[in-house]
Amino acid sequence: MTDVATPPRSARRTANALREALEDDIAVGLYPPGTRLDEVSLAKRFSVSRTPIREALIELSASGLVEIRPRRGAFVREIGIPRLIEMFEVMAELEAMCARLASRRMDAAERAVLFEAHERCAAAARAGDPDAYYIANEAFHDAIYAGSGNGFLAEQARELKNRLKPYRRLQLRVRNRVGNSLAEHQAIVDAIQAGNDDEAARVLRSHILIQGERFNDFVASLAAAEKTRRAQG
Repeated sequence: MTDVATPPRSARRTANALREALEDDIAVGLYPPGTRLDEVSLAKRFSVSRTPIREALIELSASGLVEIRPRRGAFVREIGIPRLIEMFEVMAELEAMCARLASRRMDAAERAVLFEAHERCAAAARAGDPDAYYIANEAFHDAIYAGSGNGFLAEQARELKNRLKPYRRLQLRVRNRVGNSLAEHQAIVDAIQAGNDDEAARVLRSHILIQGERFNDFVASLAAAEKTRRAQG
């Protein structure tokens, strides 16, 4: 007997596809932090009813990307700078742990996935395509999570990474950041390839942390994004 409270499978697939599309749009800055996600406008954009849109927004709320405010609607979650810095500190330690374990545990197939993602990052950097770099960068980090051989750690890293997606994307808009990021990736790959777990953890931790000049650049990018959002509406 079918549970009447369970959405039809086709509707569930639609909601999942919408969630992924909106997640990508948030990550690449189409909907900056603080943007209201209007159900009617989104339903028109994707040519669907409001029901799968609502379900997708609920899922995004559960993942921390969206905040649903009573009687006001859904908004891309804004995180204060002190909280953001705390989250990036934790993210840096989680990824450092992944790199440490990956340098010990990655098999040949997993290393090949990492190298391929690194090559895609390099190609995107040469092409001057920050959006393609962002996508390849996601695959690069995911390969390290998987290579850690610790499913729980990988799960926690992905969950926090998803919450930070809009802000990780903003980092790549800072001048010269893509080139610097690629050089840091190379150092990470070299350390993992050499099986140097301490160095792999150190360079990946530094890659994620926002400090010094990078902190100032990041705060400036947040201010620019907020200015753009206000100008658009």
